Amino acid sequence: MESTKSQLIKSTAVILILTLILGCQSHKQHELPISPTNEYWAVEDSVERLQLPEYKILPAAKKEELTPGNGLVPREDYRNWYRSHGDHNCSRYSGLTEINRSNVQQLKVAWIYNSGDNPANVQTNPIIVDGVMYAPTSGQQIVAVDATNGKALWRFDPKGRPAQRGIMYWNSPDGKQGDRIIFTVGQQLIGLLAATGKPDPKFGVNGVIPIADQNAVPVCIFKNIVMFPGLSRHVYGYDMNTGEQLWVFHTVPEEGEFGFDTWKESEPGASANSWGGIALDEVRGILYVPTGSPKPNFMGHLNSGNNLFSNCLVAIDAETGKYIWHFQEVRHDIWDLDIPAPPILTSIKRDGKPIDVVAQVTKSGNTLLLDRVTGKLIFPFRLKRAPTSSVPGVKTWPYQPDVELPERFSRNEFTLDDITDIAQENHDFILNKIQKDSATYGWMLPNEIGKPNIINNIHGGAEWTGASVDVATATLFVSSNELPWYITMNEEKEQVVDESKLPVTAGRKIYLNNCVVCHGVNREGSGEYPSLLSLNDRMDSGGIDSLLQYGRKNMPAMSHIKGQELEDLKDYLLEAGQPEKQTEEVDQSRPHYAFDGGWIKLLDQEGYPGIKPPWGKLTAIDLNTGKIKWSVPLGEYEALTKRGIPVTGTENFGGPSVTAGGLVFCSGTRDLKIRAFDVDTGAELWSYKLPFGGSAPPSIYEANGRQYIVVPATGGGKLDLPKGDAYVAFALPE
Repeated sequence: MESTKSQLIKSTAVILILTLILGCQSHKQHELPISPTNEYWAVEDSVERLQLPEYKILPAAKKEELTPGNGLVPREDYRNWYRSHGDHNCSRYSGLTEINRSNVQQLKVAWIYNSGDNPANVQTNPIIVDGVMYAPTSGQQIVAVDATNGKALWRFDPKGRPAQRGIMYWNSPDGKQGDRIIFTVGQQLIGLLAATGKPDPKFGVNGVIPIADQNAVPVCIFKNIVMFPGLSRHVYGYDMNTGEQLWVFHTVPEEGEFGFDTWKESEPGASANSWGGIALDEVRGILYVPTGSPKPNFMGHLNSGNNLFSNCLVAIDAETGKYIWHFQEVRHDIWDLDIPAPPILTSIKRDGKPIDVVAQVTKSGNTLLLDRVTGKLIFPFRLKRAPTSSVPGVKTWPYQPDVELPERFSRNEFTLDDITDIAQENHDFILNKIQKDSATYGWMLPNEIGKPNIINNIHGGAEWTGASVDVATATLFVSSNELPWYITMNEEKEQVVDESKLPVTAGRKIYLNNCVVCHGVNREGSGEYPSLLSLNDRMDSGGIDSLLQYGRKNMPAMSHIKGQELEDLKDYLLEAGQPEKQTEEVDQSRPHYAFDGGWIKLLDQEGYPGIKPPWGKLTAIDLNTGKIKWSVPLGEYEALTKRGIPVTGTENFGGPSVTAGGLVFCSGTRDLKIRAFDVDTGAELWSYKLPFGGSAPPSIYEANGRQYIVVPATGGGKLDLPKGDAYVAFALPE
């Protein structure tokens, strides 16, 4: 093994030296005509890049610049979990202590709620107020459930997928209007009366507010303003009583706005969109919004510049929608390294005094820690000189994050030393695959044409499930993935027509209302969602009927689309009556590339990740010092354990919640278990195998003097587990 590895390292070194000598002349395999006078065909100079300093340091705030901790509203009562992720701070923290380290092993199932709907993946952290749980079902309904016994109280059909990743309870300030359950479905904000599940006539028009874009996350409310990010881009504020749009913040700036000059051009569809969650400082009226990468993914030639406000944490005035500050992690992202999770508002200690901060975990395994009011850094932020691209027209940003503090909680680079070691055969399989495919790999390395590029963290690091924080100790707990991906970019021989410029047919209208966020403006696909172009080559009308009825993997069931709407949508997707496919020849005056290989994981011959374990982790980080307190594998492959391989962890999408009882609860692993860990040591104290995989973070509440933990257990999702329909609640024996 060592001799083979050594030879490959030497060969790689020779190639790198030759590349430096040849500079921009090294890219010979390109088939399209290169015009030296056309800026689109320019190739970066790697020798020139090496003349830059290796590191740049963004300084931390001085002590006198830090904001004293007077803005965080301490919750007086942890009985309720009124918003997905716990509260507007997204802390997923409970001060309840009935269940603690001394008795957690006695936890039993208290109740299970099954809606009876078709099984499907549910990604919403449920809310519980005054002993009632409010949550979406696998059949795209909203239900109220007695949180002491799991019995249904009422049900509402919103005619679409509701509360994709979040829901909120709003307390009427005067006690007369009636408390509301607020969530989004399609391009609608819906407000229901909490007591009855009926639309609130004082919310918008008969309980509905039409909105400018779809939204996936729990809304935030400041005064009378309900705020949410669009799934395509931008952030919106609406008057929740009249339904009037009060403001919009452009995450892709428009002409005349700050940041407009950081985009050479902006492709249609989702860019700098927020799909992980938002947080609100309720005292100061500041909204915190994390954003995704420029789109389409990996196509760095289409959006040159550092692309504000993509890959940013942005602070916005909640009352006016005005920009306050931003911090950008990855600049001009060509690796699909969105900021995916809800920000967390908490306080740290400096010289014994509380300082208000916002903590943001990222796919890259970083924790951005910033002063909540000014956006200034708590720790110095190191940037490292990044590699150039050999692809004509692709212009990389010269520096990318190489962070020292807070310490990184996952690997963000694949090397030959990282190849799996669970067995010699598995190691050799991955090594041979890399060699045979001439795959590329390395820290922040851009894609080459026609060669797989190994990129860690497309599923995180952190994911939308994010982190939680013990507000008493400023310890952050984050679940993360460690998985290499095999991403290939090729030359594009055809160019998709921009259908947004064509007349909108009845079928396209249905598509825009239900499908565009995942599959793109031109059906080209986005994220892990496939292209629907040429769908008629691989699926017929009956296949679409089945897919919409039952869903598949990340695709939820959309059984609300039926009748003439269903027929119109199928005509559009199958290009019925269209004599020619909607493509045109590529304009040869500029390069065109296609990411057409799909989101492929680098897996060994047994289907395990091609990287050394752990493949999933739970990590505790002291935000006061930036140091990792402990990190443990999260999840188990029992077949590997039986072979004598230490617990490896698994890819996971559950997310932790923490209690004052000294416990962190987390599920979402491939082995279907929910676990409780000791906050101080990471020791596993309790586990239970759920009927289906945990599909969102657990919620913690009290009802009738008894503490409960409830978790959605619906499987499916990105792990492609068997799907179910369950909410499972645990409590100590009575």
